[in-house]
Amino acid sequence: MEKFLKDSICLFIILIVLLLFLIIYKIFPFSVYWQQLLIPFDSSVVQENKDTSLSSEEPPLKTTTRASLFMVGDALIHSAVYADADTGNGYDFRPMIEEVKEISKNYDLAFYNQETILGGSELGLSSYPRFNSPYEVGDAFVDAGFNLVSLANNHTLDRGETAILNSHQYWKQHPDVMTAGSFSSKNEMDQPNIGEVNGIRYAFFAYTDWTNGLVVPSGKEYLLARYSNELAKQDIEKVRDQVDVVIVSMHFGDEYSLSVSSRQREIATYLASLGVDIVIGHHPHVVEPIEMIDDTLVIYSLGNFISAQRGVEKLTGMMFSLDIVKTTEAGVSKVSLENMKAGLVYTYSDTINGIRRNFKVYPYQNLTEELLPNHEMYYNKYMNLILQNVSNVERW
Repeated sequence: MEKFLKDSICLFIILIVLLLFLIIYKIFPFSVYWQQLLIPFDSSVVQENKDTSLSSEEPPLKTTTRASLFMVGDALIHSAVYADADTGNGYDFRPMIEEVKEISKNYDLAFYNQETILGGSELGLSSYPRFNSPYEVGDAFVDAGFNLVSLANNHTLDRGETAILNSHQYWKQHPDVMTAGSFSSKNEMDQPNIGEVNGIRYAFFAYTDWTNGLVVPSGKEYLLARYSNELAKQDIEKVRDQVDVVIVSMHFGDEYSLSVSSRQREIATYLASLGVDIVIGHHPHVVEPIEMIDDTLVIYSLGNFISAQRGVEKLTGMMFSLDIVKTTEAGVSKVSLENMKAGLVYTYSDTINGIRRNFKVYPYQNLTEELLPNHEMYYNKYMNLILQNVSNVERW
């Protein structure tokens, strides 16, 4: 009996406490005190707060994309070069440039100037002064990863319209290669020459300031892009707002001159004013200095890449690489040129019974004294000339 009374009293006390709790809660619903007391233990409110924090406005993300670009100069295919490439069943130029392929194949974009027209063996091969080269020259460069090709130079018209159209037919078999500076029709010339790599859109144009006195057939000016300020302005303004970077190949300057002419600087300055990012120069067959005109990189002359000319200065060419960097933040994109690097290549050959053979292009860093005596002296000479006006370019 005594135990029952104790249990009843305890139960009565518990009921009284609960009743008081309910009365207070009813009189003061969700007061500040109760909210402070109860909310930390309310899992549904915690989850709601968490969701709110996740959906709050975050600072815009910053993204960066890169495309690498490699450049070399003129493929000037003299008869000694194509005779050395003759296999008896066609031509094979791949061994001649395999040392450079080890470099060029690693880049997203790789440029060279096809100085001699690829009109094909069926037209009859020819050398200086009116060149025509076998298609297999192009095969070697495609195999080495080159995918930007200038067709605008002073030898484009050497073998007439037939050779030019043959060249176009050849390059159309390589859709991954973008050519510029020569076209099959007016309609083709008027189409924007735009590509994209790694999310970076680029436009590629090529012009020549020289034709060796040869005249483009009337009404067929599309066969060769002869430079004028008007043509460049028309082309570049058409695409400037559609792309991240504009690349212009420019065949200009004075042959065998190691210095920049006033005409070169005039053209380069005008192209820079149009918003061109990179000017790739060639024609002098020797290297010339690099300059920055505001934010525009100007390589005045890459020199020869492969040829049978004579003299170390004509057998030495430049190779140049850089990264095109696109940074986007809050919907606004900016492009910069980074990791710029310059080096040299040398076209080696030996003479057997009065005939030049075994043509091969070597990066200077792969040369020996046997291949080119005093090559370190030549390296310093030409690199100092190339870099005399810039400080942000590394040496290869």
